Amino acid sequence: MDIGLLGMMVVSALAVLWLRNLFAAAMLSGAYSLAAAALYVVLDAVDVAFTEAAVGAGVATVLMLGTLTFTPHVERPSNGRSLLGLAVVVATGALLVYATFDMPEFGDPDAPIHHHVVQRYLEDSSSEIGLPNVVTSVLASYRGYDTLGETTVIFTAALGVLALLGRGRNSRGKDGK
Repeated sequence: MDIGLLGMMVVSALAVLWLRNLFAAAMLSGAYSLAAAALYVVLDAVDVAFTEAAVGAGVATVLMLGTLTFTPHVERPSNGRSLLGLAVVVATGALLVYATFDMPEFGDPDAPIHHHVVQRYLEDSSSEIGLPNVVTSVLASYRGYDTLGETTVIFTAALGVLALLGRGRNSRGKDGK
């Protein structure tokens, strides 16, 4: 199941890179996010899967389709290749791969995530926070700044899209062209 979902994500990502039809690219981007959400469910990260499905497959796809109403539907071919962009992407990818070498093996019972605070959250969150649901108490209190940061990123992205859409309307002439 994991390999099938990862394969679908790779095919979707490569298709988005090669497509010049922006509507098809936006739809494939939504399909990629939906496959990622399904993979998160398979990996038992249901909260992350829900966020990916809502934001990645839902809101982002709707915003991309809304933006397409103000832009051409086919990408213009570029004049040349950006070697600087390629260098930045390769360097970032290499740095991310290097960072994974310090991670514990998948499923390792001695991994730090299985020791420090998990037991405390399960035993003490109800009395410390006052909420009966452990997941809610972790997201709303223990990880409150993280949740606030995620909300801020989504809000900022929405403001950016709205600013771009508003600029597209104002740049047109009085006759709408």
